[in-house]
Amino acid sequence: MDPKVFDVEDADVAWCPGCGNFSILKTLKESLSEMEITPQELVMVSGVGQAGKLPHYIKSNVFNGLHGRSLPVSTAIKAVNPELIVINVSGDGCTYGEGGNHFIHNIRRNPDITNIVHNNMVYGLTKGQASPTSQRDYSTPLQIEGVALEPFNPLAIAIALKASFVARAFSGDINQTKEILKKAIKHKGYALIDIFQPCVTFNKVNTYQWFKNNTYYLDESHDYYNREEAFKRAIETEKYPLGIFYKNSDNVTFEESLSSYKTDKSPLYQRDFHEDKLNKLIESMK
Repeated sequence: MDPKVFDVEDADVAWCPGCGNFSILKTLKESLSEMEITPQELVMVSGVGQAGKLPHYIKSNVFNGLHGRSLPVSTAIKAVNPELIVINVSGDGCTYGEGGNHFIHNIRRNPDITNIVHNNMVYGLTKGQASPTSQRDYSTPLQIEGVALEPFNPLAIAIALKASFVARAFSGDINQTKEILKKAIKHKGYALIDIFQPCVTFNKVNTYQWFKNNTYYLDESHDYYNREEAFKRAIETEKYPLGIFYKNSDNVTFEESLSSYKTDKSPLYQRDFHEDKLNKLIESMK
């Protein structure tokens, strides 16, 4: 399938030239195309931020929600129609900051969705304040003496909670990122892909070259079913590992746990509407 099937005509792309978001968009389109996923069977869900604009530039079903509140929407969409492919995309601030509690409990629920997080270690939409993943001593126009807080470690949190699929990629490596994305989308259960991507305007420290110099790829000897080993890799900071850290295929997905699908596997929208049951429910709440 031609990746151009996902192109939005006359899209006014509001990203700075050189932004890492461009390569993430390109990589995602190519991944979907190679997997022969059509725009009709795909739902892109996002929050607020530069990363949250990505669904505006890809032809598919789209829901753009509130800051930090996109994961509950993704879960609900998958629950109503499990046949849809649901991809949630937003940034480190939206997902780990404003949406931090949703992020944690979404891991626990384990809906069958793919969660792509653009991690540039800064708030790029609001002019460069420190984000939850900004490194210690990183100075900004707001944190003029440098960040004093320990950076939020999403991979360690996800592995600690036995997330279904945990990975990290780098937007500058399109081929490697594409393979990680395809594996995440195919995976049954919640899949987190934290993608390092430079903010060329507001983050002059964590540049393309910085990420190249400070990352390495996990080799084939890494056992991503070994949770303790995966956690050790997730807390490495001298150099940051890239690749698939952890898989947990034991968890039941959120949709499978719903009583609505115990005997009938058809999506809710295909079922008969029972007005009498709805009226009884409404009456019971008065």
